Amino acid sequence: MAREGDNRLKSITLLAAQTDFTEAGELTLFINESQVAFLEDMMWQRGVLDTTQMAGAFQLLRSNDLIWSRLTRDYLLGERAPPSDLMAWNADATRLPYRMHSEYLRKLFLDNDLAEGRYNVEGSPLPLADTHTPMFVVGTLCDHVAPWKSTYKIHFQVDADVTFLLTSGGHNTGIVAPPDEAGHSYRVGTKAADAVYTGPDEWLKTVQPVEGSWWLEWTKWLAARSGEPSEPPRIGIKPVDGQTLPDAPGDCVRQ
Repeated sequence: MAREGDNRLKSITLLAAQTDFTEAGELTLFINESQVAFLEDMMWQRGVLDTTQMAGAFQLLRSNDLIWSRLTRDYLLGERAPPSDLMAWNADATRLPYRMHSEYLRKLFLDNDLAEGRYNVEGSPLPLADTHTPMFVVGTLCDHVAPWKSTYKIHFQVDADVTFLLTSGGHNTGIVAPPDEAGHSYRVGTKAADAVYTGPDEWLKTVQPVEGSWWLEWTKWLAARSGEPSEPPRIGIKPVDGQTLPDAPGDCVRQ
């Protein structure tokens, strides 16, 4: 959109998302040329990467928390952990289409084409420096998937105002931090597009922590860059036998 002069987007938010994969964290243990070729062969036969394979890779990254401690508690001690929103989210895995996952692993993760200006969209390169839209970038302090210093690199990749927020927690627990949940904290600072770059270690020393959920900070940032509030459109709601369809997720889920 930036390349074509399309300026409809007023803001961009990245949640624990890397744009440079030179320091990609523990996932590098699983990604090399042979592993990508193996996955591509497997996905070519099925058309997708299965949910169990994706979930298994993330469980291995945190095997002490996601495999062994759970086996000890559930199997050896016979104790089930109380259900939580985060557990439900982790269990709701999604299959990944062959082409999308292959391009992500090879062009972004393995070859780092996006950060180095070689990633093409519709036959033309997509330089990050053409991004001028204000950005809200969230990193998580204990992230094993997208290390926060890696997500911080967006500061010198784009020509835009960047509000960087570093929240407590890991890749999932840092993002899922509702305001009514205790124990969350964050640091936040904004770098103007023409300001001098500050490295991550110096930034961490100078930006003071704030107690609470980062969601409220994001809400204020979005509100300052948004128009007047409006009622979202109701899409696809049609009367059935004279009665309106119920709200999502629908009666079939509740029965």
